Amino acid sequence: MAFVVLFTTMSFTIDMHFCGDTLIDYAIFKSPKTCGMEQTQVAEKECQSPVFSQESCCSDEQLVVEGQDDLKNAFESLSFEQQVFVAAFTQSYSTIFEGTHSQEVPVIGYSPPLVQQYTQVLHQTFLI
Repeated sequence: MAFVVLFTTMSFTIDMHFCGDTLIDYAIFKSPKTCGMEQTQVAEKECQSPVFSQESCCSDEQLVVEGQDDLKNAFESLSFEQQVFVAAFTQSYSTIFEGTHSQEVPVIGYSPPLVQQYTQVLHQTFLI
């Protein structure tokens, strides 16, 4: 339940790099890797070459996922019955994990059961 509340209230962006219609890379927390085509366009434009004067085929898109901000508390204050329940639940839950203080092992005085039949010979399984 906490994961659902955290995920629905968190806002994040997804950055995508397209070369033509093909998705090259996407990233959530950093900028995406590029295909390298826009770097060659910039280098050729510096030389003032008329051949490479067309637009770049690459594009960057950004998808923004907004989280919700209108959360309200489910309760303002606890009634007396709810306070009693929370106190009883906390007390009973905390006593579950308490260890025993005695070092007594109750099975020491018991003898093992008598063997009715020898199982290894019965099933003919022998250790070699």
